[in-house]
Amino acid sequence: MEALPVSIRLNPFKLTEWEGTPVPWNKWGRILDSRPVFTLDPLFHAGAYYVQDSSAMYVGHIFRSLLTCDTRTVLDLCAAPGGKTTDLAASLREKFGNGFTLVSNEVMKQRAGVLRDNVAAWGDPNVIVTSLDPAAFAHLRSGFDIIVADVPCSGEGMFRKDPKAVEQWSEDTVQLCAARQKRIISDVWPALKPGGILIYSTCTYNEQENDDNLEWIARELGGSIVRLPNTYSGSGVKESRAGHLLKAGETLGEGQWVGALVKDGIPGQSGRGLTDADLKPFHPLISGVHKGEYKGRDFVPDNDWALNLDFDRNLYPMVELDRQTALKYLHRDSILLPQAPRGYIVVCYRGLPLGFVKNLGTRCNNLLPQRRRILMDIK
Repeated sequence: MEALPVSIRLNPFKLTEWEGTPVPWNKWGRILDSRPVFTLDPLFHAGAYYVQDSSAMYVGHIFRSLLTCDTRTVLDLCAAPGGKTTDLAASLREKFGNGFTLVSNEVMKQRAGVLRDNVAAWGDPNVIVTSLDPAAFAHLRSGFDIIVADVPCSGEGMFRKDPKAVEQWSEDTVQLCAARQKRIISDVWPALKPGGILIYSTCTYNEQENDDNLEWIARELGGSIVRLPNTYSGSGVKESRAGHLLKAGETLGEGQWVGALVKDGIPGQSGRGLTDADLKPFHPLISGVHKGEYKGRDFVPDNDWALNLDFDRNLYPMVELDRQTALKYLHRDSILLPQAPRGYIVVCYRGLPLGFVKNLGTRCNNLLPQRRRILMDIK
């Protein structure tokens, strides 16, 4: 059986060089010659890159092509495990610096936990993570300039990669998914401002879940489909009635469909006025930078603070670890740093923070969250 392609997307605010074939539609994407054991790469845990299918990166390409100076507040509606969120965050930061807000949402609680950890490792302080039903966002009327909805689908684009996707597919599943997708978009529709952009995508091929649904949204909810130029036909990208289609075996990655529309109405003020306070009643899993908390007289830094792009590297001593020691830290094994200062220290690998330890001299207390420890054998 032919090996499936594997690709990564670099975090340009942590790492900018990596070997591999460039992904045509993402300058930070790389298609690798072979699949490494990512779990055993400390750079992966430092948020230096994200493992993402190259076709899935096409949604980010469409997003970047539609960004303007008035598109600074974005909702990634169905965001887990975090590939598109981290891509959107990098694109927004590159264009706007610190002047944007990205809400990353996942309704399924377990998947939301994975999203939270991936966003924390990526380290962008302007990403807010929530776990809400799409209907909850309707209260933030006209709150978003762009909504990206990579909606749950029948998964035909994953047939090559996941045999279970073939077993679970049926015509009834397609109809069920198409109806669910309409409900999701209808529920969140009030949160998109007039003149705002909906980017709608799936990892399936059939028209019912793709072109038919985007045309239904435009007709029933009120919008104009954006006819996107196809600049990557030479890389296997095809035009459909209402969007672009990438098929496994014809493009570099697996399956993806994406289209976009502009909501009807007179464009109003940009949704960039949305603040953390607006989302506080939603109990976000991540909001801003959590630096830590006092336990008695001792201020205990939050491990993820060290991974954040806003972290001030002058606040704590930084200690570089070799690969094996870094893996021991990520495994939550005991490490010794006899030459390092006592107290809280940021441990790094190749200059990138991995997190905190409290150096007691004879041993170090590891502040890496237990849920994030490497479970596999590191020897």
